Amino acid sequence: MALFGALFLALLAGARAELPGCKIRVTSKALELVKQEGLRFLEQELETITIPDLRGQEGHFYYNISEVRVTELQLTSSELHFQPEQELMLQITNASLGLRFRRQLLYWFLKVYEFLSTFITSGMRFLLNQQICPVLYHAGMVLLNSLLDTVPVRSSVDELVGIDYSLLKDPVVSTSNLDMEFRGAFFPLAEGNWSLLNQAVEPQLQEEERMVYVAFSEFFFDSAMESYFRAGALQLSLVGDKVPHDLDMLLRATYFGSIVLLSPAVIDSPLKLELQAMAPPRCTIKPSGTTISVTASVTIALVPPNQPEVQLSSMIMDARFNAKMTLRGKALRTHLDLRKFRIYSNQSALESLALIPLQTPLKAMLQVGVMPMLNQRTWRGVQIPLPEGIDFVREVVKNHAGFLTIGADLHFAKGLREVINKNRPANTRDPQASSAPPAN
Repeated sequence: MALFGALFLALLAGARAELPGCKIRVTSKALELVKQEGLRFLEQELETITIPDLRGQEGHFYYNISEVRVTELQLTSSELHFQPEQELMLQITNASLGLRFRRQLLYWFLKVYEFLSTFITSGMRFLLNQQICPVLYHAGMVLLNSLLDTVPVRSSVDELVGIDYSLLKDPVVSTSNLDMEFRGAFFPLAEGNWSLLNQAVEPQLQEEERMVYVAFSEFFFDSAMESYFRAGALQLSLVGDKVPHDLDMLLRATYFGSIVLLSPAVIDSPLKLELQAMAPPRCTIKPSGTTISVTASVTIALVPPNQPEVQLSSMIMDARFNAKMTLRGKALRTHLDLRKFRIYSNQSALESLALIPLQTPLKAMLQVGVMPMLNQRTWRGVQIPLPEGIDFVREVVKNHAGFLTIGADLHFAKGLREVINKNRPANTRDPQASSAPPAN
């Protein structure tokens, strides 16, 4: 009985687990770049610290050391690597600092240079420990966290749709990779609590040759198209001069008999061509490529001024697009290319035959008048969850069954200090103001 109970709980937990729509893998190849930029930032932070004056008296010896500044940071050996259960580990050995300061010394006995050197060195070490440890803590725990705060978690894509990159579980760290799973789901801004059930294939990441890999499942793209559908964006209405001239003439000739029978008085009224998706488009990812399929209604009507419109025809359109995904900067962009197109009547087969002459001109109208508008929107792209100032370069896209992966290297488009200063919280300007562990 206990065995069946445990099995039931395991199945229930599996049923409730949410599949990721997006995964990101950071490999050890990215760490050298991150380490160099991080150490450069650390060196810049140390140059800004203020070290208090050291003054006092030891017997007959009076001293005053002031205006101490860090001028140079030298790291003989440093290593940044993944460490299971601790995520990242930075090890620095044999580090040295260059200092500049003013000194004023007064003593009564000669031949005390060795004593002075030992005394000054010990005093400076004490001061540096008191100042540098809080700076290191502040840089690592406060300032770098402000950089991570620039990663978009739940943000708007445009005026209609947003995207949710919430982490579904803690990152998984091995000796060579850091793997993260994100919800990767779009949603209409007007329905912030709505979400599409993820029933797609879970994306997989297995490669390690590039600095970063990103995987997207069919769910990622389906949630985008469903969100735009729910937001009412997947419809288009062309009226009057917006209808291509050649198509306008063809449609009037095709439906001339209907116009005469229905309402001859409106024969010269502006023509209206309306396309509206009947259901959310669907994405299919195969090793051979990515396709987007959509079924839409096509309505042709005349719209006389100040009168009800006169519907001439209503038909169904099936279209299939090839979708090419690319990464630019940190934006995932899509270019659509119309590949298959057909129209038919949902009334009768005979009417479908009568629509055959309209296939070619309507397809041309889509390619010339509609596709540029679609690609203008999809080419804006959606941001991938990376911190500000870091971009993808040299990307390679691979298709799999049910998901695609993009391998890329990283590039710091902005210096780490520039990004952190831009997003630095006002109450963390002074490293000494943040709570820090005691100096060693």
